[in-house]
Amino acid sequence: MHLPALVVFLLIGAIAGWLAGLIVRGFGFGLLGNIVVGIIGAFLAGWLLPRLGVSFMLVSPLVTSIVYAMIGAIVLLVIIGLIRRT
Repeated sequence: MHLPALVVFLLIGAIAGWLAGLIVRGFGFGLLGNIVVGIIGAFLAGWLLPRLGVSFMLVSPLVTSIVYAMIGAIVLLVIIGLIRRT
């Protein structure tokens, strides 16, 4: 992965984490924590969703990538939040 692609990937993860933090209110980790979770969620979604057969295209590839990463971040926030509460 080249540096510009990595920077775009990290920015997409950061945006997705921020959006996921807004959606999943009780399980968030603050702005910076949610951004980190978004980046990890982007990696998770990029790996997991194609293996589950989930594939869709929205307005542009960038918007689609943000939604994929946001799905991964939401799943990760919920799982971490549930583990943290027990």
